Amino acid sequence: MQWDEFAEWGRKISEWASDYHQNIRALPVRAQTAPGAIKAQLSASPPETSEDMTTIMGDFERIVMPGMTHWQHPRFFAYFPANAAPPSMLAEMLVSTIAAQCMLWQTSPAATEMEQVMVDWLRQALGIANGYTGVIQDSASSATLSAVLTMRERATGFTGNAEGLSEQGKIRIYCSEQVHSSIDRACWIAGIGQANLVKLPTQGSLHTLDGDALRSAISADRAAGYHPAGIIAVTGGTSIGACDDLEMIAAIAKDENLYTHVDAAWAGAAMICPDLRRGLWEGVSDFDSIVFNPHKWLGAQFDCSVQFLRDEKAQIDTLKIQPEYLTTSREDITNFSEWTIPLGRRFRALKLWFLIRSYGLEGLRTRLRNHVVWAQELCEVIRQTPGFFITSEPVLSLFSFRCEGDDSVQQQLVDAINDDGRIYLTQSIWQDQKVIRLQVGQFDTTHEDVMLAHAVIKEIYAGMV
Repeated sequence: MQWDEFAEWGRKISEWASDYHQNIRALPVRAQTAPGAIKAQLSASPPETSEDMTTIMGDFERIVMPGMTHWQHPRFFAYFPANAAPPSMLAEMLVSTIAAQCMLWQTSPAATEMEQVMVDWLRQALGIANGYTGVIQDSASSATLSAVLTMRERATGFTGNAEGLSEQGKIRIYCSEQVHSSIDRACWIAGIGQANLVKLPTQGSLHTLDGDALRSAISADRAAGYHPAGIIAVTGGTSIGACDDLEMIAAIAKDENLYTHVDAAWAGAAMICPDLRRGLWEGVSDFDSIVFNPHKWLGAQFDCSVQFLRDEKAQIDTLKIQPEYLTTSREDITNFSEWTIPLGRRFRALKLWFLIRSYGLEGLRTRLRNHVVWAQELCEVIRQTPGFFITSEPVLSLFSFRCEGDDSVQQQLVDAINDDGRIYLTQSIWQDQKVIRLQVGQFDTTHEDVMLAHAVIKEIYAGMV
């Protein structure tokens, strides 16, 4: 491809993108294809000669698009959102064009220095105390793994990387039963093991980690010869929005000298609204590590996860490795590849710069507040609908419900709704029963989109009974 052809197709694809987003409501939210249908249309062997872009783009629309679930659809109420506001998409076009590998300061000083400033912009926006630094990771899973590895190294006197864990005894990490599966996976990868991730019961309306159970578990483990290393808290758990008491956990961690990490991957975005922090965010500035995903609810295109660190030295001491070909002659710089697991780094800060400047914090707050209010309104409408009952009350913009019938009926309803295509929901398990989970958070959703969910749910349920 020549550069003049690139410019022509760049214009065409930009026009395609604009049309796609403006007409996305006409598409089914979830892909409606059968397993294997897309693969069957793809050539089994690579072409020996070049093909023109008109043919390639035609095949993209014919083959690829029918197999896409539309995460930017305003009636995407499943999982958590993976938003892509227009300014962040434009920034990503620039990043892709420059195509820099930003592993060291010297490999792109602007990327490193903008990352430092964007992390601090977000620290201020979320009300986290002065003194925290941070790094942009690809996802909360990577940030959590980094924190778990730091817990491990700190508990072994920073000898685990060099000597392994066989002589260190069993390291313990504590959390509630409502944490995301990425915490389990981090313990697997870190060599700590599933058996040493101690999941404790929750209590109260926000399903918080039981503090008495936490203290007892730590005490019992010390007596049994284990090595407590850290506590992982959650604000806005994936299943039903569980939120731990951060002040309580931080106090216990201080008493026990344990490293702490809070997973606020989804709900952290809402903390830019001071009025939404009450009961969810107090004590956050006493944690060693905090993660939230601007690529979920805030509007930054995937991937973009910010990890704040009270003292970055522990994580750097855990992850830094410096062969000669990565050494730099300056000591007054930051090399973010020493803060993270991957060496290679994308210029993720640019989309945050574009996003925050384009909307301003108040513009972003308005969207988030609307989502919370509309979710609560939808919850009340479903509560008043015969045949339905609420199983977990709204936490920000997430709640769950059931219809009359056993677990198989709940799954039947979810499947029927998603096959219909007008909205997209997922299921979860709460109190040993299958529940239907709904969250509001797509960047451009409207009140009408949200309330349509009730009409669709009611209509499809009526066709089942």
